[in-house]
Amino acid sequence: MQTPYRRKETYVKPKPDPYLTEAKFIELKNKLERMKASHPHLSAEVKRLAEMGDFSENAGYQDAKGKLRGLNQRILELEAHLKTAVIFRPSKNTETADLGHSVTIENEGKQKTYLILGGTETDPTAGIISHNSPLGGALIGHKVGDIVKIELAGKNKEFKIISIS
Repeated sequence: MQTPYRRKETYVKPKPDPYLTEAKFIELKNKLERMKASHPHLSAEVKRLAEMGDFSENAGYQDAKGKLRGLNQRILELEAHLKTAVIFRPSKNTETADLGHSVTIENEGKQKTYLILGGTETDPTAGIISHNSPLGGALIGHKVGDIVKIELAGKNKEFKIISIS
């Protein structure tokens, strides 16, 4: 019999962006509390199903054990994220675009407003972009009236900053 060969896992999960607003920090902290509250229930379920006998043919046990492992992993990841979190408040100085500012830009005659936040809070459809995104990174440090040039989808685009708030 040949020993099974397991391929090395090459995917490394990226570390979450540490920049959070105070509201997002509180939301994540509450989520962690809810996850920790459901842990004893899941542990009791695993223990109950373990008492039913043979582990190899106990599908309920396998499923509950997988859920418990997943919950433990999410708790560890969220705790690590909250420990390294940097809570920021938008600066009152709106001369240059920075984290937490709303920036209105114009491209090809169309105006659009984006809020620049950390990577954890992004929602491009709602106009919330990350400071790590090509557009968000390009806007940071520029003033009203500046023209920002970036390459998107292989094309050079120009964006004019209309206002910062």
